[in-house]
Amino acid sequence: MNAAQVYIAISIIVLAVIALLMFVFKKRRAKLTPLTGLAFGFILAGMIFGDERIVGYSLMGIGVILAFVDMIMRLKKK
Repeated sequence: MNAAQVYIAISIIVLAVIALLMFVFKKRRAKLTPLTGLAFGFILAGMIFGDERIVGYSLMGIGVILAFVDMIMRLKKK
């Protein structure tokens, strides 16, 4: 394994731990919207396909943009 693969593996493990903690502490958890899940999926896909920089960064960028759009939509609802 090279350094990039180690970083990707660590990132995926950290995201899995965060998801596990979200399930453990259900009281404080906000419901995920479909747009949030889609953003999370794009970010994960960007990490997995990170070997090809253009594809990896594009997928992560799309995920971040979708996350910001979801945050703005949630703020406008309140």
